[in-house]
Amino acid sequence: MSADLEKRDPQSAAAARLYGRRKGKKLRPHQAKLLETLLPRLALDLSRRIDATALFAGQPTAIFLEIGFGGGEHLAAEAEAHPDCGLIGCEYFENGLAKALALLEAKKLDNVRLYCGDAGKVVDAMPAAALARVYLLYPDPWPKRRQRKRRFLSDPMLAALARVMRAGGELRFATDIDDNAGWTLARVLRSPDFIWKAETAADWREPWPGWTATRYEAKARAAGRPPVYLTFVRR
Repeated sequence: MSADLEKRDPQSAAAARLYGRRKGKKLRPHQAKLLETLLPRLALDLSRRIDATALFAGQPTAIFLEIGFGGGEHLAAEAEAHPDCGLIGCEYFENGLAKALALLEAKKLDNVRLYCGDAGKVVDAMPAAALARVYLLYPDPWPKRRQRKRRFLSDPMLAALARVMRAGGELRFATDIDDNAGWTLARVLRSPDFIWKAETAADWREPWPGWTATRYEAKARAAGRPPVYLTFVRR
């Protein structure tokens, strides 16, 4: 857990610790090999504050952060669609990391850097106003009342994200759980740092242009849970 968040709000920091297993099914041989060969080249070093301008070859026009990228489908698609941008992906589960590495290798993408662990540490290591876009897509909703304090977009985390996002930057949030959508929206609406510009239902019912659906989204729709797509803009 990041030291800055511990200082800002010890209770929220304790609640934001990661829960559950880090590994699932046994990795395929090639996936395991990628963790040894490709990951060291793409891994984000948090031993010192991140130099956003030195992370990628050349000078990226913008840097995006995806928090909890799952199997990496959306992360790889965005990297491919925005070759002039640099993308940072955070994922706690090793299996998701391995799947993302396989996609990046297959597509020959070099504008992505990865971190396997707590995304809050990446946020705290970023320089101010470094990010043009942040994605939080289908995070664990922690549905039980006593678990809600574990949800990622808490008041302290919104303040932390505001520090590292440039004015006009977008925080994109998707979920198929109504309670999680309402809970998150309530916190963003009371934040002094973000605004929600939606005017019609289409603004949250329709995905973003060029959207790449994830496997989780397909399962949600098959189960009859339509997603919502919320875009919050940094003031």
